Amino acid sequence: MNAQKEKILEQIKTILVDLFELDEAAIVPEAKLYEDLDIDSIDAVDLLIDLKKTIDVDISSEQFNDVKTIQDVVDTFAELSSKE
Repeated sequence: MNAQKEKILEQIKTILVDLFELDEAAIVPEAKLYEDLDIDSIDAVDLLIDLKKTIDVDISSEQFNDVKTIQDVVDTFAELSSKE
């Protein structure tokens, strides 16, 4: 994983721990947002809003709907931030 993706992963971990009181050890790239981390659609919107502020990337909720795992979130935000 490159440095940019590592940074995004750390930001995701921070948000998930702060917002949802998740165990940081559970937040691994292969963790599924809905099944493994028990994030519902409202939580996902909160996560999206926080990530947009933190990473300063413009992402639509439709684009975010495609993400299933932590790695998907990292990849999506890394791809979008490289385009800006």
